[in-house]
Amino acid sequence: QVQLVESGGGLVQPGGSLRLSCAASGSIRSINYMGWYRQAPGKQRELVARITSAGSTNYADSVKGRFTISGDNVKNTVYLQMNSLKPEDTAVYYCNAQIGLYGSTLWYNRWGQGTQVTVSS
Repeated sequence: QVQLVESGGGLVQPGGSLRLSCAASGSIRSINYMGWYRQAPGKQRELVARITSAGSTNYADSVKGRFTISGDNVKNTVYLQMNSLKPEDTAVYYCNAQIGLYGSTLWYNRWGQGTQVTVSS
């Protein structure tokens, strides 16, 4: 019913930049929030940044000042601009959204398939 499709991952040198995109599609009535999580090998998945439909944002302390999340409510798309990347930013990045569907009053939590970000020289 709903798909989250991510793009923009890859290999970048320390200090470089990448921009991730995530587009939601399907029978979407409304989106409460969209965000990005990441999971490094051997570590738990952690919240990186989130943006609500009203535009409120929150970030993990480790990325504040370096990453910027933004959204396009018309396109149901969220972006993550990542600057000054560090090797410790290496992880699989997952898009996450809380979505309301047509024909339902419930909210559903959905995940993308993940995109690899590798920061290495």
